[in-house]
Formats: sequence, structure tokens, C-alpha cells
Amino acid sequence: MPDGSTYPGYLGVTQSLSGRLWRERAADAELVRKLQLNFALSEPLARALAARGVLSEQAEDYLNPTLKALFPDPSSFADMDRAAEILVDRLERKRPMVVFADYDVDGASSAAQLVRWFRAMGAELPIYVPDRILEGYGPSPAAFKRLKAEGADLVITVDCGAAAHDALACAAEIGLEVVVIDHHLMRGEEIPHVAALVNPNRPDDTSGQGHLAAAGVTFVLTAALNREARKRGLFGDRAEPDLRQALDLAAMGAICDVTELRGFNRALTAQGLKVMSAWRNPGLKALMDVAGAQGAASVFTAGFILGPRINAGGRIGRADLGARLLSTDDPEEARGLAEELDALNASRKEVEREVTEAAIAHIETESNAPDAPMLLVAADDWHPGVIGIVAGRLREKYRKPCVVVGVDRAANIGKGSGRSQPGVNLGRAVQAAYDEGLLLAGGGHAMAAGLSVRPDTIPELRAFLCERLAAESQVAAADDCLEIDALVATRGCDRALWQDFQRMAPFGPGNSEPLFALADVRVERPMPLRGGHVRVTLTDGSGGRLKAVAWRVEGTEAGKRLMGEGGAIHVAGKLKPDDWQGRAGVEFEIEDVADPRRA
Repeated sequence: MPDGSTYPGYLGVTQSLSGRLWRERAADAELVRKLQLNFALSEPLARALAARGVLSEQAEDYLNPTLKALFPDPSSFADMDRAAEILVDRLERKRPMVVFADYDVDGASSAAQLVRWFRAMGAELPIYVPDRILEGYGPSPAAFKRLKAEGADLVITVDCGAAAHDALACAAEIGLEVVVIDHHLMRGEEIPHVAALVNPNRPDDTSGQGHLAAAGVTFVLTAALNREARKRGLFGDRAEPDLRQALDLAAMGAICDVTELRGFNRALTAQGLKVMSAWRNPGLKALMDVAGAQGAASVFTAGFILGPRINAGGRIGRADLGARLLSTDDPEEARGLAEELDALNASRKEVEREVTEAAIAHIETESNAPDAPMLLVAADDWHPGVIGIVAGRLREKYRKPCVVVGVDRAANIGKGSGRSQPGVNLGRAVQAAYDEGLLLAGGGHAMAAGLSVRPDTIPELRAFLCERLAAESQVAAADDCLEIDALVATRGCDRALWQDFQRMAPFGPGNSEPLFALADVRVERPMPLRGGHVRVTLTDGSGGRLKAVAWRVEGTEAGKRLMGEGGAIHVAGKLKPDDWQGRAGVEFEIEDVADPRRA
């Protein structure tokens, strides 16, 4: 069969039905041979590792990521030792403390780790989570004043706080001590005046762990807390908290915050999924039960079954539900919280669907030119709890940075959330808009950002972001391709191939899941599914038959081609396990479709 070496695009595909170029993922041939020989890998697997930059001397830690080999020295994080000293000191003196968490999975799993560590040390740590609609993101002067009035001596912020300059200044004025545990980008070089600020993305941090989620930073903090408590002789009459039991929470944060799964973060996630699979955390087990799911934990389990339900409380319900669920040891309480979150998640899906449909109508009829370098769509009363998800859906559809703004006319404010394409730094552009005075608040990172804006400034903001992102978006669009790891036949897509490539798991940013291509396949028994999905059977000259599914393709060129009659096509996608009724098979998840006659 043809390969990428003799065609301008892989299998000759310079433009798929989604408009993308296909190309073979580049790999150094000598490195591929080394990996094959030194680690007894198949050629396709060795090529996939080499293509992801895994050197021969790194392959052992990559294939078998362990905390022992990859755990960073807690002292390498700026202020980590100081934070541990402060918290253990307050524990010994029995001073009142509160953990202040963000309302998403990363915030909830970070807060739950701290609650569980302090509980093991005989202290119960209260949790405060701001309401997304009434209070907005992160600490505020009002929240800190309230906590101080209620008796708190110290607040520990997790997954927030590093950029909350007004709130931190207020805390200093009222005599409220603050320890910040965060991972978000910080503005400028100035470090806020707090008791301790642990953030691998603060300007003077040298840990090299800036890709960690807050849950990962918190996990390292618990190791520092154990070390400090051990130094003070606090384990004479009690066992040390077993940090391994919190690995499932650290993995939840890493996966659901879409962090780069490399180095220590990869080990944290891989080992965390193993711990999660025992389902000892009552909250996670209860969520699996109400979702009707079972089996070992995976990135899919965390990211698509558990994560959305935990997030639902912060999106359209009570903001503290997720943190309470993950920190409780009471199975009955966990069951009640899980049922409430499951119901909220069902409501969230309906709200999300309505806003997505309205946003697409706005884009295609009035608010943006089709060739704009980025899309910004706004309307009254779009729920702020779903705009981030909707921005992600729009980015998938239009393959360019998208910002969605829900406007509250009564308050004269718009709350926006954006998602970006690889190669386009949306967070930096939003920061620039804030610096220009176009935003009331704004920040984020390369792939995601949040903002607040006056409604009458939205057209000016859209023009500014379009101009700011034009050059990056042009380069990103030209490089928007599908990188194929291997060409396979339907007969070769079996459980053995899936298991071989599972040695690369867990997959995510920084360690993309392998993409396989099938050439000249024919579609049999196409079946539309609820939600805009399509299920088919693929056949080719090898004599194999492969079950396949394409998600959310209704109305797209790919969806029409899969549902319609026609000749052979090329497909690209991922291999997934199919364990329905114990069959131990595989299914092909179609990512893209190309028509050889049009490619």
C-alpha cells in the first residue's frame, strides 16, 4: 500500500473531508532501531515512541513510569518548605484554617488531598468554594473578610490565588494569613506578599514542573508536609499519612485539567489510575455506581465519566459539592452527593446543547466572518457554567480559537471563556487585551482563557483578538494536520495491537494517543446514533471486518460520506477496547475521513 514517503500527504491525502492534511508522524530512523533492539519493541511501537521524542535513555521511565524514579524534590519548588512549615506549625498550635478551592475537578481534588492529610493528623479542615455566578473565579476581598469574621487564622488557596492581587492585599490588611497553592500563569515578575506562594509557574521557580495541575502540586506539598511533621516527631503516636492513597485524586486533577502527561506528571497519572481502579475513595466509587460504569480506571473514565459529574456542581449547582464528595469517608453521604451531581450533569448537558446551537447560529449568520482568525460569540443570559465547554465544541467544529461570552445585562458584564488551537497562544492575547484596558479581568494559558468584559466593548475586543492572533492563526491553520502513527488493515486491528500500544498509556497532551490509518475501506451498515454520532462496519481487501464509530459528525462532510453510498474511503482514528459482554475485542474510533477521489 502507498505510504507517506511517495505522496505529498499520507495516502495522498492533502485535504480530508474536514480540510486537513494527513502526514506520517516524523521519527528518527536510528532512534527507532535503538528502541526496537534495546527494549524488544515492535517497529510501529518503537516508531511511535521515537516520534514523541522519547530517547533511548528515557524509554525505561517512559514505559514504566514510577514515582520513585521521577518524584521531584519538594524543596525545588519556591516556598514549598515554607508552606509546609507554616501548615504544620498551625496544626501543632491547633489554629483555625480553611482551604479555599476552585470549583472545578482540579480544585476539588486538591482540596480533598489536604482535607484527607489533615484528617489523618487528627484535624478537620473546612472547605470554602466560591459560587461561580455570585462570586466568580478565585479569592475575593469579600470572601476573605467573611472567612476572617468566621474565625479563620489562615486560608490555603488551591488551584487559585496566585493572581488574586486585590484579595491578597485585603487579606494582609485584615490580618488573614494566606498560603497559595496554584499552577496558573502569573502576571509580571511581582510576587504577592503572602505567607507562602507555591506555584511552579511563578517567575522565580526552578522546579521545572510548570506543567503540573494544582492537584499535582498539592500532592508534592503533602510529601513536604510528611517530611516536616516527621522532622518535628509528630509520628510517634500515629502512622504517617499514606500519600499513595491520594494518588487517585492527583490523577483526577492532571487528567481533567488537560495537563501535559510527561515526566513526573505521567508517573503521577499512571500510578494514580492504578490506585483509582481499586475504588477505595467513597466519592469516586459512588460516582461510578450512579453513572452505571464499572471496571478499571482509565483516562476516559476520569475525563469523561467522573470529571464532568464532579464539575457539574460548580457549573450549574452548588460549588462545593465536588470537593465534599472527594473528601468524605462516609459511603452514604458519598452516594447522596453523587446522585445530586449526576442529576446536575444531566441538566448541564441540556443547557450546553442549547447554548452550543445558539452559538453556532450566531457565528454562521451574523457575528463573525468565515475566514476570521478567531471567533468570539456573545449573547445575553448564556449560562457561565457551560461557556467553556461550548467554546471547546466550537473549536472542534471550526478548528480555530473560540471565545464564548455570556452577557448579564442587569449587572452590565459579560463573562467569557475561550479555547484555542495548538500553536495559538490565547491566554497571552487575553492578557494583552487586559493590558490594553479592554477587559475587566482576564488570564489563562496557551490553550484556554477566561475573561470579564463590558458588553459595549465586545466588538472592540473581537477586533483586537482577531488582529492579535492573525499571524499565529495563519501558521496554525497551515499546520493543522493529522499525524498518523501507522498504516493498518482491518484484519490487523485486533486486541494484540491495542495492547501493544497501551504500553504508551496514559495518553493526553504531551503524549498523544496513537492514530492509525486504514486505506481503501468500504462502509457497511451505517447507523445514525442519538447525539449526531454514526456507527459503521469497515471492510477492506484483507478480509477483516472492523466495528467503528464517528462522534458528533451529523451534518459534516465526513458524516454524510459515512452515511451515504459510495466507493472506498481512507479513515484515520484511534483503536479502543470493546469489552461489551466480555468479548475482549476492539473498536475503531474514526477521527477523520478522506475520499481518495477528492484527496
